[in-house]
Amino acid sequence: MRAPEKARAAGSRTAALATAAVFLAFAVLPPLAQALGYGFVTLFATRFMIFAIAAVSLALILGHGAMVSFGHAAYLGLGAYAVGILADAGFSEFYVALPAALLLSGLFALVTGAVSLKTRGVYFIMITLAFGQMAYFTATSLSAYGGDDGLTIWGRTEVFGSTVLSDNTVFYYTVLGCLVAVWLLCRMVVASRFGRVLRAAKQSELRVRAIGIDPYAYKLTAYVLAGMIAGLAGALLANQAEFVSPAYMTWHRSGELIVMVVLGGLGSFTGAILGATGFLVLEEVLSHITEHWRLIFGPLLIIVVLFGRGGLMGLIRGRGRGHG
Repeated sequence: MRAPEKARAAGSRTAALATAAVFLAFAVLPPLAQALGYGFVTLFATRFMIFAIAAVSLALILGHGAMVSFGHAAYLGLGAYAVGILADAGFSEFYVALPAALLLSGLFALVTGAVSLKTRGVYFIMITLAFGQMAYFTATSLSAYGGDDGLTIWGRTEVFGSTVLSDNTVFYYTVLGCLVAVWLLCRMVVASRFGRVLRAAKQSELRVRAIGIDPYAYKLTAYVLAGMIAGLAGALLANQAEFVSPAYMTWHRSGELIVMVVLGGLGSFTGAILGATGFLVLEEVLSHITEHWRLIFGPLLIIVVLFGRGGLMGLIRGRGRGHG
């Protein structure tokens, strides 16, 4: 085997080990935190995983489809509001709330994506931003559901009448199961013929059309799938916080999701998980040091992007090649 091939193989093995280590760490965290007397860490980790799901959904279209969506947080908010509004109306069963969150997010992604994907480059960024802000201002105008103040949910989603999700540990492992399922789904999508067309369109849409394939339908399907996964994250976030706010939909949140993906490494779903976790950990730590924590975080992000050559996963793969 040639040296470059050996290096790539070593990097792939290291990435696979990193993925296994990430999921194993999440799996053993609750009992370990409880044993050490830091049970509250489980609540933070639950939030980390929820945003990791949203980051993975964005990584699908950003890393593999070159679709830089600045309105992705809208789907997070729509999923959350679907759960919150239904709970307010007395519908708190998961088989009602979850499909509603997925359907609402998917429909919004279908309508807005059909328009947005007619554009490219900065125009795509701006139109997704506009649609995201439209969803945000619509949520703030819902005075019946709290408007700017948000909506409190009195209890988590029920499972066939049971309040089992009210237990934080059960809910934690439910979120972990969703994260693993989303990671596997996105991996399968990218590895399929659909994923190959999506990646080819990222390189050159003209060449894809030249062989008789219209990339628009593939990109729109990926966009809708990403929106629905983000809607799932929103539904979980509403249950975790037992609160829904228009702040979930702001362009700032969309920007943070992009930063998470870039920090972890474009094109890597494990990187998106690491990026989301790293971002939220740094936010939590640095915000206790100064309210201007972004002034510290910004240079750190630049250093990782410049020297990591692929974000955190780039650094991990690089170490694997170095030892290969």
